[in-house]
Amino acid sequence: MTTLPPLEYSDDLLRQVLRGVRTIAVVGASANWNRPSYIVSRYLQEKGYRVIPVNPGLAGQHLLGETVYADLAAIPDKVDMVDIFRNSDAAGPITDQAVQIGAKVVWMQLSVRNDEAAARAEAAGLTVIMDRCPKIEFGRLGGELGWYGVNSGIITSKPKEAPKPKRDKGESEHRPRQEYGFATKAVHAGAAPDSVTGARTTPIYQTASYVFEDTDQAASLFNLHSFGYIYSRLTNPTVSVLEERIATLEGGRAAVAAASGHAAQFLTFFTLMEPGDHFVASRNLYGGSLTQFGLSFKKLGWHCSFVDPHDPENFRAAITERTKAIFIESLANPGGIVVDIEAVAQVAHDAGIPLIVDNTLATPYLCRPMEWGADIVVHSTTKFLAGHGNSLGGCVIESGRFDWAKSGKFPGMSQPEPAYHGLTFYETFGDFAFTTKARAVALRDFGPAMAPMNAFFTITGIETLHVRMQRHCENALKVAQFLDSHPAVEWVSHAGLAGSKYAALRDKYLPKGAGAVFTFGIKGGFEAGKRVVERVNLFSHLANIGDTRSLILHPASTTHRQLTEEQRVAAGAGPEVVRLSVGLEDADDLIRDLEQALGG
Repeated sequence: MTTLPPLEYSDDLLRQVLRGVRTIAVVGASANWNRPSYIVSRYLQEKGYRVIPVNPGLAGQHLLGETVYADLAAIPDKVDMVDIFRNSDAAGPITDQAVQIGAKVVWMQLSVRNDEAAARAEAAGLTVIMDRCPKIEFGRLGGELGWYGVNSGIITSKPKEAPKPKRDKGESEHRPRQEYGFATKAVHAGAAPDSVTGARTTPIYQTASYVFEDTDQAASLFNLHSFGYIYSRLTNPTVSVLEERIATLEGGRAAVAAASGHAAQFLTFFTLMEPGDHFVASRNLYGGSLTQFGLSFKKLGWHCSFVDPHDPENFRAAITERTKAIFIESLANPGGIVVDIEAVAQVAHDAGIPLIVDNTLATPYLCRPMEWGADIVVHSTTKFLAGHGNSLGGCVIESGRFDWAKSGKFPGMSQPEPAYHGLTFYETFGDFAFTTKARAVALRDFGPAMAPMNAFFTITGIETLHVRMQRHCENALKVAQFLDSHPAVEWVSHAGLAGSKYAALRDKYLPKGAGAVFTFGIKGGFEAGKRVVERVNLFSHLANIGDTRSLILHPASTTHRQLTEEQRVAAGAGPEVVRLSVGLEDADDLIRDLEQALGG
């Protein structure tokens, strides 16, 4: 992908271009039905454009019902737009030819950019778009890209409308893309009124499958050549809204949802790893993740080294030639440990591997790891995103900034995929290739799909995320301060406390609050911890976090029970540890409940 500063084009400009052209010459057109130039050409034909292929090696032959020409000058008909599937250097003379034949637009494909040639063309009155794909932009503006969980950047109260060439409304004003606040995105991102009924709330599409227009359309969908719904194990309209909303809130490019947080982690690592590969993870993780990584993944030939996350250099020291990723939690469960995301990201990138961050406890309201260098973010949406303890789910979000071809470590992304007749995901899908492959291969073949009803509940929960997280954090800090001064409590691990050793990292990564899940150590050890959870009346004793209700757990006897005592202590789940997930009740009531449980 290009390393030059990114180019910005307004949605109005892109829509005007796509509505204003009729005939497109594709330079570099391939006769291979699974190459990007062929896929784009056919897609544009299906949307109503005339596509003229240009390729000197195929001149005189017929492709997609059109004669192939050797160069632009040989085309006898008027050409409105030239779409360039050649490298950046070759784009220069092709752009000059486009000026000579009187084209109105030059469009350079993903990773193709020639600023000098663009300047010449613009001086001649042409519109130039670079490092973009017209298929992707058409699909994004019309809402199709959202069907694959891609962040369209579009917030609207009107049904999304494709920029078809027959709908020339003559817009001339190019408004910059509007930047919306977090609350607005939480309520609107990914959703729009139903184009048929006008329904404003996202409907629950409780369906297993979808009717195809014809056999050609069905084949195109199965080949990943066009966007659309096939089967709800892969895509579902309700789930798609959730995927785009989470991608938007995290500042990511695209997302794919799964049946649970563990399923999201599995999709991530299956897409990254081969048997014999290795990854490095923080030792301060949710107990289920420690077991999944340390035991279950071994059966698949994936190996994990756990390190103390307090020193980023510990990750560097554990990297081997087979290491494919680093995994951390932004705010670690159960101890509320804050990890230096930016420093760990630098370690990962120095090694040419992605940083994966579980952002479940922080949520994108408190922390957006991609702003600090994370390449992939995972969530258990069951927790704070859904927020009401009523729906399981997980999600994988990609930043779109990691170069999967650069290091040669990820052939599954940068080399032809046998499951799709040799299609190369990174070449074809660019900055949303990772989640597309996670969906098209891992989700397809293993099937941990999110249920539409759970997606609906999670969408509804996210609409109040910003309001809930403020109250969660306020309540948690009050409860932590009470416990910090209680004589029956040995220690409290909450980054929001004035004396926390994580204060500097908290101020950097979590300025809005240190979350609502934390631990404290009770004097008396294992038995005392069990007594506290059994004596509360308002806190619920259960294995979940992020609920509206306040929750309590003794990790050593539950979530971390499968670990050895040494592993439990290293993970922050020693015998004396009690975990709290503070909810939305009145803080004074929660404090009274804990006070009586502690024997006060």
